[in-house]
Amino acid sequence: MWPRRDLLDLLGIEHPIIQAPMAGASTPALAAAVSNGGGLGSLGCASMSLDDLEASTEQLRNATNRAFNLNFFAHQTPDLAPETVTATRSLLQPYYDLHDLGDVPQTSLAPFEPFDEARLALLLKLRPAVVSFHFGLPAPETLDALKDTGARILCSACTVNDAQTLDAAGVDAIIAQGYEAGGHHGDFAMPADPVGVGTMALVPQIVDAVKVPVIAAGGIADGRGIAAAFALGASGVQIGTAFLSCPESSVSEMHRSALGHANDDETRLTRAFSGRWARAKTNPYIEAMEPHSQALPEFPLMYGFSNPLRTWSTNEGNEDYQFMLYGQAAALNRELPAAELVELLIEEAQVIVGK
Repeated sequence: MWPRRDLLDLLGIEHPIIQAPMAGASTPALAAAVSNGGGLGSLGCASMSLDDLEASTEQLRNATNRAFNLNFFAHQTPDLAPETVTATRSLLQPYYDLHDLGDVPQTSLAPFEPFDEARLALLLKLRPAVVSFHFGLPAPETLDALKDTGARILCSACTVNDAQTLDAAGVDAIIAQGYEAGGHHGDFAMPADPVGVGTMALVPQIVDAVKVPVIAAGGIADGRGIAAAFALGASGVQIGTAFLSCPESSVSEMHRSALGHANDDETRLTRAFSGRWARAKTNPYIEAMEPHSQALPEFPLMYGFSNPLRTWSTNEGNEDYQFMLYGQAAALNRELPAAELVELLIEEAQVIVGK
């Protein structure tokens, strides 16, 4: 049925479709629908408390008896230099004044923690079939402990060099994330400029450079993209933006409406909200911050300075400070329940693969 089965056999799934984790937008209902449809549903867990992680996993297990993926960030929380705070406060204060938000905070606490010992201990108890990471990997002993439970390890790479690092570290499959992808790009380091390699160029180069199965990601929204990924040598795809339009996702109505009217050139990579390059729908705030990108705090501390603007924007129904993450293929989205979307993606791809 599919040109290659290595990824299917590795993950214990029927179809080579992984729903991207999309922290803040994925839900147990979305992940369960994809897994029940024969793909691999994923839950973005980076911003969850331990209690929420355990409860969401239980909810997911109650909705599917098939494999699913729990995803985490492997970032390091940076120091916040005084000069960076001064520069950021100076840049943002006019926006705070415009909307009567008071003074820009003088410091920022990380809104969520990187993968740590407490999360590892909980995963050893929960024993998910698949665990994935973004922004690199945790320590080797952590990976060994997870693998001892039988978990398969996935991680994103945006360059051949990062993919080779993952291959040497012993991951089971690599997600080749192209420049077109929505959300945060999984670069190990935080590059100064929003550079990137497109999916069409990245996937075959990573396929040639590593020994493990490669999963294509970025700009894949329909069966044509899935078939193309196989032609490039991938063993499966990871799709995010296309699932945001499903009723099971937790995106806001403003975000959902934007997806329904999306076009190909309305997104850009920005550090204006989180401190890491992420593809989102552009707006006046993003455009204004672009020349000052290098003056902003690094991920995730920038959230502490941008969140008051984002909250005001949400409360006012205003898009000017919204962080609406999605990729360059959003115009191809279909507003369907996740189970129906998975079925349609399989049908579309099979027609092409069969030829």
